Amino acid sequence: MPAYVIAHLRPADPHPDILEYIERISGTFEPYGGRFLVHVTEHEVKEGSWPGHVVMIGFPGIEEARTWWDSPAYQEIAPLRSRHIESDIILVEGVPPGYDATATAKAMREASAGG
Repeated sequence: MPAYVIAHLRPADPHPDILEYIERISGTFEPYGGRFLVHVTEHEVKEGSWPGHVVMIGFPGIEEARTWWDSPAYQEIAPLRSRHIESDIILVEGVPPGYDATATAKAMREASAGG
């Protein structure tokens, strides 16, 4: 099942460390099957607020995403970003092919009726 790294990066002043991070990050996730799905693109806020940028990296599975995050190559460059950009970053598993939200809702209704 695919997995994703999703980052909400707050606005920040340009810094040479950030440019170095951007130059090096792809090389850290490519060995784990990762690829950018969203990077430096415009977004449209429909509810709430979302100052800053969205970055999304796709991986073949959650283990690849975790292994990338914990890898020495990524941990070496992570401070280049984290020292200069406030962010929230999550790893999340995708849903399987054929996922049906109505079946999930049905299971939740049945669980709440029995509880």
